[in-house]
Amino acid sequence: MTPPDPTGAEAHFRALESLYAAAPINRLFESRLEIPESGLARIHFEIQETHYHAAGAAHGTSYFKMLDDAAFYAANSLVTDRFLLTTAFNLLLTRPLRAGPVVAEGRWISGQRRVFVADARLIGPDGEEAARGTGTFMRSQIPLAGLPGYRAA
Repeated sequence: MTPPDPTGAEAHFRALESLYAAAPINRLFESRLEIPESGLARIHFEIQETHYHAAGAAHGTSYFKMLDDAAFYAANSLVTDRFLLTTAFNLLLTRPLRAGPVVAEGRWISGQRRVFVADARLIGPDGEEAARGTGTFMRSQIPLAGLPGYRAA
């Protein structure tokens, strides 16, 4: 038996997951977006040695990408018509990450009109937090429905 097609919020979440997977930048990173509910997003990410800086741990660009993506998609899960844009993002890097699985968990905090605020944290393979970040996001003029990849799976 074929499961029913998702509708409403579920369809939006699956379409955002598809949009994430279709983004060209994500060909450079082994990662997967999961949106289990409105205002919550998880990026399952694999740190590889190709992400290392000269001292043998993940470069800050990897931290930023995972944190920004998780917070962004947590916020965009609340918006069904427009693509959001990151307007500011603050990072706190507390532990080095080395090769292995990492989860970035983003949560919407406030705002639903002009500015959305969401935060995210990185959890390393040992279950410990390695970083956190907070971002602000605004609605763009870009309709989600017009973006390649935005479709229910």
